Amino acid sequence: MIRLQSTAWPDDVSELDLTALHDGASAALGDIESRIAFAPRAAALVGTLEQHTAGRHFAGLGAIAAVEVTLARVVEPHLDALGILGQAGREASSDSSWGVFAAEAPGLHLDATQGPDGWRLNGVKPWCSLASRLSDALVTAHTGPGERRLFAVSLTAPGVTTDDDAWLARGLPLVASGPVEFSQVPASPVGEDGWYLRRPGFSWGGIGVAACWWGGAVPLVDRLLAAARTRPGAELLLRTLGTAAIDLAIAEQAIAEAARAIEQGRAEGAAGPRLAQRVRSTVRGRVDAIRAAVLAALGPGPLTTEPAHLSRMSDLELYVLQDHGDRDLARYGRMLLEVE
Repeated sequence: MIRLQSTAWPDDVSELDLTALHDGASAALGDIESRIAFAPRAAALVGTLEQHTAGRHFAGLGAIAAVEVTLARVVEPHLDALGILGQAGREASSDSSWGVFAAEAPGLHLDATQGPDGWRLNGVKPWCSLASRLSDALVTAHTGPGERRLFAVSLTAPGVTTDDDAWLARGLPLVASGPVEFSQVPASPVGEDGWYLRRPGFSWGGIGVAACWWGGAVPLVDRLLAAARTRPGAELLLRTLGTAAIDLAIAEQAIAEAARAIEQGRAEGAAGPRLAQRVRSTVRGRVDAIRAAVLAALGPGPLTTEPAHLSRMSDLELYVLQDHGDRDLARYGRMLLEVE
């Protein structure tokens, strides 16, 4: 079970039942359907991301990822969708399962047009995680030149065609994230043009993803600790363990401080994206360092004999690539220039 060590966590973290969350998450590790079915339970335990619940939300996502990275990858977008719907004054049925499909890719385009019978979606959307398994999704689509709007769609509606065979990843293999083709699919607008990107707290969701990266790295440090217990005189291993533990603490501290900043109203407006990018880049860097340290210290053995360890290493390797590395660092640099 995850251990919260930072003193920066806001007070609402005390409302999080880590034991119930750990036990519920552990019980959900069957097939992908059981993981999806856990999402509503996670919503009740963790809560959606609101200003006064940031600490509980981020710590909860980290705790789920500490149990399994794949499970966190399933739960995080469901909670994100529920939070977005709540901001828009809408509710989701208790038995629904949600994704958020907002990515863009060269050569692929999704258009939304309004007719006498309402809005319809036509085109292809890339990187649609679990589209063949979920009941619903929030999808961004182009409504005109330079304009995008968010829409709620049923993924079981006629005209929705998924392609799981396009997902060949070794990491997160259960979370198929292929393209989806929409052909005259009915859609319900959620907010006006641009609302999805302008809405309060849009950037905070990216910190939730970073919380999953942090939580996913916790068992890797525990694995180093277990190895060090069997070789207490191995100085190099002890040094690696100490370094990795500090990296983990830096990642947790960044997320905890971000949660406190959000709850204290210090992450509004342009400060929100700056905070989110700083946290994401910090956590990504520390998680990459931990993965590299574990690989160097333990060698190939655990990757060939411990399925859970192999899955965690592969899943995290792919998951952290939601951060764009040097491109996002350059983005943060531009943000600092704008402050100047």
